[in-house]
Amino acid sequence: MSPASMASAACVDEISAAGLFLRAVAMVPAAHYLAASLLVLLSLFYNLFEFHFLRDLLHGFRGDPVVLTFNPASKIYEGVVSKCRIFHRRYLPTPWLASPHLQTAFLHFFGRPPCVTYRRQLFSVRDGGTIALDWLLASDVAGGYSNMDKVISKDDTAPLVIVIPGLTSDSASPYVKHLTYVMAKQGWNVVVSNHRGLAGISITSDCFYNAGWTEDVREVINHLHQEYPKAHIFAVGTSVGANILVKYLGEDEDNTPVTGAASICSPWDLVVCDRFLTRKPVQRLYNRALTMGLKDYAKLHKPVLARLANWEGIRKSCSVREFDSHATCLVGKFETVDTFYRCCSSVNFTGNIVVPLLCISALDDPLCTKEAIPWDECRANKNIVLATTAHGGHLAYFEGLTAQSLWWVEAVREFLSVLHTSPFIHGQKKAPTHGLHSLLESSIDKVPFVNVMEDGMVAAMTSDGAHDEHKEDLHNPINHDMKPENEVAYGDQSGDRTEVDADLQQSAVSLGQGVEEESSDNAIPDVTASVTGSMNQLSRRYRTSLWLLTYIAIVTTWPLVGSVLHNIFRKKLKGFLPAAWIRR
Repeated sequence: MSPASMASAACVDEISAAGLFLRAVAMVPAAHYLAASLLVLLSLFYNLFEFHFLRDLLHGFRGDPVVLTFNPASKIYEGVVSKCRIFHRRYLPTPWLASPHLQTAFLHFFGRPPCVTYRRQLFSVRDGGTIALDWLLASDVAGGYSNMDKVISKDDTAPLVIVIPGLTSDSASPYVKHLTYVMAKQGWNVVVSNHRGLAGISITSDCFYNAGWTEDVREVINHLHQEYPKAHIFAVGTSVGANILVKYLGEDEDNTPVTGAASICSPWDLVVCDRFLTRKPVQRLYNRALTMGLKDYAKLHKPVLARLANWEGIRKSCSVREFDSHATCLVGKFETVDTFYRCCSSVNFTGNIVVPLLCISALDDPLCTKEAIPWDECRANKNIVLATTAHGGHLAYFEGLTAQSLWWVEAVREFLSVLHTSPFIHGQKKAPTHGLHSLLESSIDKVPFVNVMEDGMVAAMTSDGAHDEHKEDLHNPINHDMKPENEVAYGDQSGDRTEVDADLQQSAVSLGQGVEEESSDNAIPDVTASVTGSMNQLSRRYRTSLWLLTYIAIVTTWPLVGSVLHNIFRKKLKGFLPAAWIRR
């Protein structure tokens, strides 16, 4: 057979194969193609929205354990969290809400909150702003007739819970109603500290709240502590409100009247969460939804924001970052958006928290990513216990077939209840006062002094060392005219140190006699003289240390030049360097 005929036969065979394939495809019913397409789309939808129904089904709907992260020496875990049964059980989401996005959306649009009626109190802060405090008393949910004119007695000892809502949320949000109702049902009084400009209240100053604005929370907590000094104060923050609460606790450390707190679904690191919201298509939808809420909030206060911020930029914002660039940074005086995020991230303040704190986060949170959770920081602080669950969404945590309750609300209720009856509750303390005593004991030794040892070694003298040396000079009346060899001299005259010490000692004695025999007004000149003498002494030591450091740098860098200077200034260096060094 010729080559041409062979090629023609091969072409006929290929056409026949293609035709046969098309005939076979045409023989498959269209319903099968439709079913396959639906199966592929369903698989994509299942993975895109992170459903876990099949996984729960394969595990027999047993749920997942609650993972606790805490310091091994934490007394908060041993004495409080370990006694909470809810943390030792498994959490199973509502089966027909087996997706973090379904849970979050259901909470926002439905939520199934209990029916509550608040009592409103308007509170004015120092800068002229107005905050709406919505109260729910234990008597309001006890059943029967409720007197809405009833006020809390100043001597009331019932625990008081302060709730800080999330971004653009207020006391009317479903999850806030769930929490306030459960806590009030337990016999505690609850107050929701709404953010400025929310809950139907106008902006009455040039200050707006943001993710790191702690001044309003601080003023509200201090005010409530003054009004009800016998009531233990607890605080619960949710979402951005949790970030504000944790930041406040870290800032005030031991000077807060809060006796216990809980942080729910905190963003922790705003920079990480900002990047997370632009990563996937689903997160971008949340980003747009949050931006729409912020823009609606801005429209309510357009007269003020149009004067303080870039209104045209706010109107065109398509993301939370753009809104913060045109509004939050300008009003809050932040240079850049990342500067604002870094300054206001609560992760930077977890190490300073001394109040017992429970933190709850879901690993599938679609807004506050698990990448921002400070595992190591929480483990390093003995006062923090971090509880994480595999599922739950953002502030949702629905459980049961009817989705009538939120798991985290019950967890907070049990934690605060056990904490309230435990000896590990944080003591309520007032802010420190600054008087004469604190003035005398303040550390003004902040400069880098040097100390030359017998063997010629040079070491930095810390503020603690200077303080101890100063105390020894004041309280040791023996050998004041003897100058140790390992000290840097204050000047060329050996009597300068003796005169300064004598002046300081005389000032201290005069101050002590004045406190005992005279009024505080007569003691003020003595205090001023003592402080002035100390400042002069430290100034002389500072100048001497700088010259000595310069000399050491020259000697170690250029030995020949150092030898020349050493021979020229040998006599003057006797007052600065030990004898062993001079002989060298």
